[in-house]
Amino acid sequence: MNRQTFQRLLTQEVSSYKSMLETGGNDWIVKGFIDVDKNVYTITNDTKVVSKIIEITLIPRLNAFAKRNGLTLELPSAQNYYPDLTFKDYDGNLFAVDFKSSYYDDDMKVNGLTLGSYWGYFRNRDTKKNTDYPYNDYKCHLVLGMLYKQSVTDSNEKSVYSIEELAIIKSVIEQFIFFVQPKWKIASDRPGSGNTRNIGSITEIHKLIIGDGPFAELGEDVFDDYWTNFFNAADARAAGIGAPHYHNLATYKEYLDKQQVLRNKISRRQ
Repeated sequence: MNRQTFQRLLTQEVSSYKSMLETGGNDWIVKGFIDVDKNVYTITNDTKVVSKIIEITLIPRLNAFAKRNGLTLELPSAQNYYPDLTFKDYDGNLFAVDFKSSYYDDDMKVNGLTLGSYWGYFRNRDTKKNTDYPYNDYKCHLVLGMLYKQSVTDSNEKSVYSIEELAIIKSVIEQFIFFVQPKWKIASDRPGSGNTRNIGSITEIHKLIIGDGPFAELGEDVFDDYWTNFFNAADARAAGIGAPHYHNLATYKEYLDKQQVLRNKISRRQ
């Protein structure tokens, strides 16, 4: 299976998830946790908690998707390994899928979405560095985006409900939006947050859905070169280069122009 076919099949699969995870009123079907005595404990809208529950809900569906399409689904062997999901076809081709989630507001922009590290496995692509397979072994690196709105509701985490009271529990999130895009097509030219080593994403939802980031027209090879050679201020100092070579696409172009001038000078003297 080639990567275009895999992305098309996964996109078709994900298109049905909104209806699976929402009630008729567009609320999340998950209301809380239940214990053996059938007490229901409501959950917080903390993004880490919400994201993990969504992932747990989707993994069985994605496993069924894999079986229907002659694939096997592998979960990472250790916590914080990349990617979240590895799909393998009968020929041994690998496809990486990473869950990425965030909430959005009425302006239809996400509140922060990072696309994984530009260090470690991203640069050492032929070794297993926090991965079960080398980065280069994958045919593609896709993002399964899970976006939602946080419900306007008073916190009820101090309350305990019975099963019979499910209908009165307000879901903490609502109005899901799902998408599937290659990482490079939705990447920004800025880190995800602060001084971390994470690739940032574009924030406009309509651009996330169609894969219209700044690298989309430039190509995956430009994305790879940009982020493989990107340094934050601390790493630049540690590497002995002083300041980073560039910090956005405009200064990256200036950097490449300077390198070309130097190459031309060397060529003329040879």
